[in-house]
Amino acid sequence: MFSEPRSGRLAAWGNALLAGLVSPDDAVLAIVGEDTVHRVAGLPGESAPVGLTLALGRLRTLGVTGLRVALPAPGHPLGLSGPPEFNARALEAEEAVVCHGAAFGLVPEVSEAGPAGDVHVEVVWHVLPVREAPADVPSLGEAERELAEALRDATEVLSKLDVAGSGPVAEAAIDAYRSRAARGREVLAPGYPPRAVRVLELAQRVGMLISLAYENGHGGAVSASEMAARSLALRPVERTARRAQVAAYDSMVEERERGR
Repeated sequence: MFSEPRSGRLAAWGNALLAGLVSPDDAVLAIVGEDTVHRVAGLPGESAPVGLTLALGRLRTLGVTGLRVALPAPGHPLGLSGPPEFNARALEAEEAVVCHGAAFGLVPEVSEAGPAGDVHVEVVWHVLPVREAPADVPSLGEAERELAEALRDATEVLSKLDVAGSGPVAEAAIDAYRSRAARGREVLAPGYPPRAVRVLELAQRVGMLISLAYENGHGGAVSASEMAARSLALRPVERTARRAQVAAYDSMVEERERGR
């Protein structure tokens, strides 16, 4: 099931903290979310994993001025610029955070323990060297246009994901998503432009629908050709939704750089 990437929470609230818009306690609370604990391993000057508060402060002293997101997938290394070791680990995790101002990246390692209904999730962020080079990430305006065009092109396919034809599991997932949105959850941290919030909300909604499409069989497609056509239509929309998410999370850093 599609869910908010942990790298997105770390980047968004880390950027707000670096900008002085939130307290360390508030930032860490938002980053950890429903997980049990987050630690950071491999931080320069530390021989053992440390807590997020210390880690974010240390990254600031090391020259980090912003955090960007990478959401790579096979054949689409979105947000990555190397070296190979970092790219490989980020691809395995399907996400990472890339520091701006210092050549570091953070890749999450997630572990779960406990019985069903009482699962404890621990996350260790591994700090690795990265190559300081431009990554193939769209601007916020480009991402919004791409997402709108992709949705227009795939409207007929996405319409087949109607709740009535998706089964009880999909229906429950969509209801949970709507309930979470209705509670007014904070999509991004303070300091992000309204356009970034709008783009991220749409990208997450599209990502949720596509996730349901892949997890609930082939929907209304009944023949091999229909299934292939459906997959071909969904793939570029999924890629565009990931690009839009990255653009939204990165927008605070991009705006700060343009203002200099």
